[in-house]
Amino acid sequence: MSKGARRELLLTLQPQYREAAWTSKQQILDGFVAATGYDRKYAISLLNSDVKTVAVRRERGRRYGDDIRDILLHVWRKAGNSLCSKRLVPILPTLIAKMEEFGHLQVSDEQKARLGSLSAATVDRLLKPERAKHPRGRGTTKPGFLIKKHVPIRTFADWNDAKPGFLEADLVAHCGDNVRGQFLNTLTATDISTTWTETVALLRRSEADVINGLTEIQSLLPFAILGVDTDNGGEFINYTLVEWCKKNKVTFTRAREYKKNDQCHVEEKNGSVVRRLIGYDRYEGIESWQLLSTLYRVYRLYVNFFQPSFKLLSKSRDGARVYRRYDKALTPFERVLDSGTVCEEAKKRLRREFKLLDPVLLLSEIERLQQEFWQTATIFREYRSSNDLQKDGTEDAPVLTGESLPPPSPRRKRNDKPAVSQQHTGKKRGRGTILDEVWPEVCDQLKEDPSLSRTKILAWLQQRYPKRFKRTQVDTIGRKLQLWRDEHHPGRDWGTKKRGRETVIDEVWTEICDELEKNPILTARQIMEMLCQRYPGKFRMTQLTTVFQRLKKWRMKNIQSLSLLVEEPLSEAATPSPTRA
Repeated sequence: MSKGARRELLLTLQPQYREAAWTSKQQILDGFVAATGYDRKYAISLLNSDVKTVAVRRERGRRYGDDIRDILLHVWRKAGNSLCSKRLVPILPTLIAKMEEFGHLQVSDEQKARLGSLSAATVDRLLKPERAKHPRGRGTTKPGFLIKKHVPIRTFADWNDAKPGFLEADLVAHCGDNVRGQFLNTLTATDISTTWTETVALLRRSEADVINGLTEIQSLLPFAILGVDTDNGGEFINYTLVEWCKKNKVTFTRAREYKKNDQCHVEEKNGSVVRRLIGYDRYEGIESWQLLSTLYRVYRLYVNFFQPSFKLLSKSRDGARVYRRYDKALTPFERVLDSGTVCEEAKKRLRREFKLLDPVLLLSEIERLQQEFWQTATIFREYRSSNDLQKDGTEDAPVLTGESLPPPSPRRKRNDKPAVSQQHTGKKRGRGTILDEVWPEVCDQLKEDPSLSRTKILAWLQQRYPKRFKRTQVDTIGRKLQLWRDEHHPGRDWGTKKRGRETVIDEVWTEICDELEKNPILTARQIMEMLCQRYPGKFRMTQLTTVFQRLKKWRMKNIQSLSLLVEEPLSEAATPSPTRA
């Protein structure tokens, strides 16, 4: 029923409803709800209202359908490497053109035009369920006191030269949770003008390895190194690096101590490039170093040719509010081409290299090298020290090699936390509490009545020991009660997990699941329209959010059966040609 028809029906039934008896009102209300689909309480308020023209909420039509979302998701995963929306929108036409050129995607002209009109906010809304969080790690920078006074200090505000060649360099330690022994490091260098980034794997954290890494970076950059700015670590502040800079006519400066913002450019790349690619585990050994070097040689092409970034143009403050203005998101490759100081021969070489690059093939190769690197890398394990072994009666500590260690675990992330039952194991840490002293008495009460709740236990303790227990201890009692129940009555349902009442969506959810198995790409709005047709007057469009959340959980559980959404062609046109070798 259209909006105008609902209004006409309402104006017709209003006088009849007011003058009718109670039984007649019920019949009129049932017919009005069945015809319009309104909620019963809302229909009563409309029929009793004095407003002759009733404003009905207008449902806004969708401009971008599921086909556009599927294409965007396919490009974002296969070629975009999960870029943020503000960086993805400028590079989206280039990625689509590259994927069409190498046969990974086939879209119509209309779909291409609609994809080109996407805004960053729309991309955020379409990709919101697919977002992932990125972890952070720990730093291992130690000060170098030898020749700090010979290296001038540079802050983030001093570097205003727009000429390519001035780099910020830093080391990223792959030490896991312990900094003992030798482990791999990554030397990251970022050009201030073009944001061109190079990463080199180092076997050790030493002066010689840093010099070798800078020499390799100098051979990879499309322009000469004019200046290097580092932190105050001893691997940088030494005579060896000072002599290397003098020999190669490179300006050498350092940042202030404990001022991370002085090296904001390279610190950002440490997280968005290195940590996002490698993670936070411990890696050591020659084999791991060789694999990491191979991985960086492939990844540098993808970062510099297909990963756009912003540059801060201006920053102003109005009271407590800071306003920042950024330029258009460009890749380092595009910034080098726009630079007037880079020679034309280097630009031609970069253009020839760009024509041969396939972003989808690069990402697949990066993922393959990642899996190979994680499987062969030696993940650090905590073992007892030699002193502990001697206390136990063992004379010599065992020799631990990569072959004797267990297989490496997956990448450890920042948000990986144990479950609640693992966080509180019941072991006493530090001094004993008053609850530990009286817990045997509580256990005696629980043996008589295991169904006692934590609030009843607290009330019993407050009555038995006045002024010794507080209301804030109810959570601690609940944890100890759960541990006692798991030990003495495992698997028993105590009826404490069920919350809330059963909704009308729960009654028909089995029917919805049957429809989703037949057609897994049904949207929440299509499901609501189907329910409104099957059960007139029982559902309303205000339940759309609930259906969307339930649908999201269903798809997360059945994600393997939804692989067709990515593997099948994403357009109504013919099947795309096979991928080039």
